[in-house]
Amino acid sequence: MVKVAIVVLADTESHGDLGRVANALELAKELKQAGDSVELIFDGAGTKWVPGLADPSHKAHPLFKEVREKVRGACAFCAGAFGATAGVKAADTKLLGEFEGHPSLRRLLVDGYQIVTF
Repeated sequence: MVKVAIVVLADTESHGDLGRVANALELAKELKQAGDSVELIFDGAGTKWVPGLADPSHKAHPLFKEVREKVRGACAFCAGAFGATAGVKAADTKLLGEFEGHPSLRRLLVDGYQIVTF
C-alpha cells in the first residue's frame, strides 16, 4: 500500500486548469480503488475549486463525489487570500491551518506520504 497526498494548486481560470484538477481527482480515484491511503488537499488558487466541484451541476462533480471522503480539506490561509472561504465552508470542507495557517505538508512527509501536486 502506498500513501499519497494529492495537492491541487491549479487555478480555475482555464481549460488546462480543469484538466489538472480532473487528473488529480482521477489519481485519487485510482489510489482509492487500489486500497491505498490517499489525502486530497486544495491549496493556493486550488481552494477555489471546492465550491464548484461540490456543485452537482459541475461537469467534474461525479468524479469529485467518488473521492469526496478522501478530501482532507483546503488551506485556510489561501482560501481567505483567494476569496474562497465561504464557498469551502458551504461545501462542508474542513479549513486546514496546522502551520501558519496552511496545511502541514511536513506532517504528511513524516507520516510517509508521497506528495503529488497538480
